[in-house]
Amino acid sequence: MSQLQRALESGRFAVTAEMAPPKGYDFSRQIAVSGLLKGKVHSVNVTDMQSACLKASSLGLCIHLKQAGLEPILQITGRDRSRMAILADVLSAASFGIDTVLALTGDHPVVGDCKDSKPVYDLDSVGILQMLSDMEATGCDCGGNPLEGGAPALFKGASVTPVYDPLPLQINKLRQKVEAGARYIQTQGVFDRESLCRFLEEVDRAGIQVPIMAGIIPLKSAGMARFMNENVPGIAVPEEMIARLDAAAAEGKAQGVKGLPARLGMEMAAEFIARIKEEKLCAGVHIMAIGAEQNVPVILEQAGISL
Repeated sequence: MSQLQRALESGRFAVTAEMAPPKGYDFSRQIAVSGLLKGKVHSVNVTDMQSACLKASSLGLCIHLKQAGLEPILQITGRDRSRMAILADVLSAASFGIDTVLALTGDHPVVGDCKDSKPVYDLDSVGILQMLSDMEATGCDCGGNPLEGGAPALFKGASVTPVYDPLPLQINKLRQKVEAGARYIQTQGVFDRESLCRFLEEVDRAGIQVPIMAGIIPLKSAGMARFMNENVPGIAVPEEMIARLDAAAAEGKAQGVKGLPARLGMEMAAEFIARIKEEKLCAGVHIMAIGAEQNVPVILEQAGISL
């Protein structure tokens, strides 16, 4: 049983971070950062060519992290692989003791950096979850053929977007994911209590019972916040937070001090995490530091969070 599964099923506040593989084959930076995360998070999600941009595979970095003593979460998108290829990766991952997965549909290649790539989409996130659940239940592959040694036991997860219009469509998709076998949910980045609570109330009203981990994105600047608001579906950074980041940038410029907005972004993330835990809003948090994973331990310390 994975550390994340044990934490969620025992009612402990669960913490995961996110890390992207390199755009190349040098994993040295990721391996170095992994040492900072060890003992600070339950698991590390490894992205699968996020935003349809070519990187080394999620499985490759998962293996490196596993060998470094961390528990990786294999992200699987339906964009680039047939159901056969997905199962091949899952079985290979299981051979290394990687038993936690997160199923995603995946952004279309047209938004990425290899626009001529042909999308597959044999299965979407719900289809991936259902295939893995069927494999576990029957011990057979996607063609109904018995697997040698049986099927691996997986802790399956999925994602959801709390800020979505119309929200009932997202709630319905969430229900489908849970019915297909998702046993934990990580959200897209959310930045204020009101948006999170509005979503959680709809989940409760729908009678959906599954541990939900709030997605936390530490903001680095007002420009980053504005870019995400304009270009990333499901992201809504409140104007009040953007104004605070602008003020921090102006203060830093006046004092000749660099990095004040990023420092403030970490503090705001820590405050939100502490509030989520104190008010027991969610089962845990998923921190997406976007290339600044070394800041995750600092944010957790500021939030008063320890495993």
